[in-house]
Amino acid sequence: MRIDIITLFPEIALAPLSESIIRRAREKKLVDIHAHQLRDWATDKHRKTDEYLCGGGQGMLLKPEPIFAAVDELKQPTTKVILMTPQGIPFRQSHAQHLATAEHLIILCGHYEGVDHRVIEALVDEEISIGDYVLTNGAIAAAVVTDAIVRLLPGALGDARSPEEESFTDPTMLEAPAYTKPNEFQGMKVPSVLLSGDHQKIATWKKEQALRRTQENRPDLLG
Repeated sequence: MRIDIITLFPEIALAPLSESIIRRAREKKLVDIHAHQLRDWATDKHRKTDEYLCGGGQGMLLKPEPIFAAVDELKQPTTKVILMTPQGIPFRQSHAQHLATAEHLIILCGHYEGVDHRVIEALVDEEISIGDYVLTNGAIAAAVVTDAIVRLLPGALGDARSPEEESFTDPTMLEAPAYTKPNEFQGMKVPSVLLSGDHQKIATWKKEQALRRTQENRPDLLG
């Protein structure tokens, strides 16, 4: 897989993708990630990428010309173009699983008041939001989405079972509580069922606790 991130802040996009699991996935050639400076496709002497809004309004908008030029240069026959925007479809684990099957992703990062809508009309396949809030720039959101996708690639986690046992693999249920050694810490004990060796009882306990945590923290998932 190849992922090209187009942003005014490539260092921000790459920083969290250069450590831990994602770094190892890149080293193993499971994914090729590049972050590009949008200004490299600006043609005026000031490398300007933004302009005032037509019709008035506060803030600035990313111009279409450099974005069109960037996508035209980087796009391949199998490319899917994604725009990070608060106005996009909420990003879910199932979405990450779907995108992890792609051969090439171009991720456009909004900034200021977003992008000229002609970019969305002509270039973008999917608009994605990581939550109902506004960030300083889309590079942060692009890193989040990239991380969620790359860790699902075969071989990225090392343990093939791991992605199947995480929160949101079942979109209606959170994970059950997890414990490790020591078996007792500051008077708090690991639930005895987890030390029993009875795998059927453990599975039942995990299912019950997962439901309880979902009811407490994310009742919206249960409908």
